[in-house]
Amino acid sequence: MGEAQVRPGTGAKKSYVVAGAILSCSYGTQPTRLKRPFSHGVYVKNKAQMNIGDYVPGVNIQSFGNCSSPLNPAVQASEMVDIYGVKKAPCVPVLTMPWLNGKSDVKIEGQPALTQNCTHQCLYCGHIQIENDGQELD
Repeated sequence: MGEAQVRPGTGAKKSYVVAGAILSCSYGTQPTRLKRPFSHGVYVKNKAQMNIGDYVPGVNIQSFGNCSSPLNPAVQASEMVDIYGVKKAPCVPVLTMPWLNGKSDVKIEGQPALTQNCTHQCLYCGHIQIENDGQELD
């Protein structure tokens, strides 16, 4: 085993997340976009800035395609399998708390700002992360 290399970061992972950011789930088959039906009134590059409370399934976070988590009862009961024989079922994220690691010294409508290093965990153990902060996307 080689030694781990520690390199200085660019700090880019701390960027503010806006509506339209791209999210991924470790058990999902496709990325999805973070949505915000109504703006908090704060904008970055003319896009609504998000806070850690923007995690509601079906409102802020849509389906990640299909789910392959063995802890998901829908997957356990599914007859659908991929080419590798892994069971799948339509993804319905189950999220019960706000995003983790928000920027607590920057409040957006009273809640910590959402930054690109924030993460989330689905009830079925899917690890949700922010792949793109959305600032440069259409």
